[in-house]
Amino acid sequence: MSHDAPLMNALAAESWCVALGGLPVLGPVSLALPAGRWTAIVGPNGAGKSTLLRSLAGLQAGEGAVRLQDRPLSQWPAKARARTLAWLGQTETGADDLRAEDVVMLGRLPHQAWLASPTETDRTAVREAMQQTHCWDWRCKPMGQLSGGERQRVLLARALAVQAQVLLMDEPLAHLDPPHQADWLGIVQALRDRGVTVVSVLHELNMALHADELVVMAQGRVLHQGPTHAPQAHAALVQVFDGRISLHAVGAQWVALPCAAPAPCAVPIPTSHTASHA
Repeated sequence: MSHDAPLMNALAAESWCVALGGLPVLGPVSLALPAGRWTAIVGPNGAGKSTLLRSLAGLQAGEGAVRLQDRPLSQWPAKARARTLAWLGQTETGADDLRAEDVVMLGRLPHQAWLASPTETDRTAVREAMQQTHCWDWRCKPMGQLSGGERQRVLLARALAVQAQVLLMDEPLAHLDPPHQADWLGIVQALRDRGVTVVSVLHELNMALHADELVVMAQGRVLHQGPTHAPQAHAALVQVFDGRISLHAVGAQWVALPCAAPAPCAVPIPTSHTASHA
């Protein structure tokens, strides 16, 4: 997909607020996430990243509006929404007695008639997803026999098997070793190149710096949204991590390194930010 093409919004939140136990934890947040791009949501612990992602997936109640492809999320029929938007949650578990292949096949349910058997198209989608995540070899193993990293690869394959236009992932690199983190990066970049919208919450800043867009959060607010390579995005990262990181160009890629002492933020960041794309 050409990044010069006009951007449309895949997901948007308008004045979205979430309170838990009567205490505000998110918002108000207004932002729009462009279609066909990879957006990484970053920020310190407790910034509201996962709450925002769950809100965009329709899994977190709140006040305001969330839109999927310019249509209120609440107006989407459940099956159509499940075909359009796939979800990989944080620390998800699969039933220990289910085979890995059966767990991945759950990703095909939005495409199947009620109580219908899987089709050849379903089986092909499952096989391709498991091969992408290098978990096909243990497709017959029960989930209870898999390590944390192996289970994570199966759950990622389940999300890929949906073949949705929008894929949301909350800390997808949990339990993955560096080679499989690199595999995940390749998968995301290939999805983006095919026009799939990817939104991921990441603690791994050096992975997030490969994304097209960054959403930088702190204290339940969006402080900045914009292209990953922009100086304002880098300044926002330094600010929310209290000057304990510094960013450096290595070839064509930016990397984040820890700092022993706080460094001043080069570009002032406003206390609130409303992000949108034409």
